[in-house]
Amino acid sequence: MRKLIRLAALYGIGKKVFQEARKPENQARLRAAADKIKQRQAARR
Repeated sequence: MRKLIRLAALYGIGKKVFQEARKPENQARLRAAADKIKQRQAARR
């Protein structure tokens, strides 16, 4: 039962994140965050 509730919650959160990611004003933020992560990974090497 707990697993079913957890999956439902994760699905709802994932759906909201996906909807927000499609908005143009959030796409710039996502690109900036992705670039920052890539820079961190490159610095580790």
